[in-house]
Amino acid sequence: MDHCPDHDYSQRIQDRLERLLPPAEESPERLHEAMRYAVLGGGKRIRPRLVYATGAALGLTSDQLDAPACAVEFIHAYSLIHDDLPAMDDDTLRRGRATAHVAFDEATAILAGDALQSLAFEALATDSHKDATPPIRAARLATLARACGSRGMVGGQALDMASEGQTIGVETLERLHSLKTGALLHACVVLAADGLPELPDGERQALDRFATKIGLAFQVRDDVLDIESDTATLGKTQGADIAHDKATYPALLGLDAARDYAERLYAEALEALAVFGDRAEALRVIAAEIVQRDH
Repeated sequence: MDHCPDHDYSQRIQDRLERLLPPAEESPERLHEAMRYAVLGGGKRIRPRLVYATGAALGLTSDQLDAPACAVEFIHAYSLIHDDLPAMDDDTLRRGRATAHVAFDEATAILAGDALQSLAFEALATDSHKDATPPIRAARLATLARACGSRGMVGGQALDMASEGQTIGVETLERLHSLKTGALLHACVVLAADGLPELPDGERQALDRFATKIGLAFQVRDDVLDIESDTATLGKTQGADIAHDKATYPALLGLDAARDYAERLYAEALEALAVFGDRAEALRVIAAEIVQRDH
């Protein structure tokens, strides 16, 4: 069985994304160039790697997970394009280079994001792996749709924009981030689990708990880095949260307490993986990276 070690996931996902994206020379060329620019231009690939690592914990092979891994990265890339737009966060730097609307133009960036969202669902619907039965494909389509709609990522972005300049509590902030950032990270784990309809409830609940905790830890770490790091390391504008007067964990809890909270969430995430033993090693590697990363 083709179980892919964690250090190989990044190259694998790059190859699969390249295959699924329309060629740059296919009409409309500028749109396809923008899509490829947004997807293939670097990034940590944490979301697709989570799909593969969850699958490894469940005994699935990497080729069973290529379609959902690509789908979550297409959704992530679309969300970054739209988040960076002048009407949203108005950022000019992403992954150390110009954001899509700066590198191309605003209309092309919007359309590239729209097209990437569609491509994500096409990847799931047309998954040709022999084990991707119609019920599994349907379950994955529903999982991803829930994660990125008004009750997930898009809803979180709406709440994030509405909270700018407002005083909100930690509970409200957690709900906001559980939608904006956590929902898609959570979906990465669920999409892999959807490949095993007979998965025992105990293991499914353990994965659910892991995904919830690590999704929140990701955002807490992000907020800390916005203060501690610098633009060159982050690859995006340092201090953007403060500039937009956004509620953050360091602002509400204090910087040291926010760091401690990320560590506590990380510990709880690892605890949830105990039931999988050594099978979850790749998930532990990614979890450590999420809370220890510097960008």
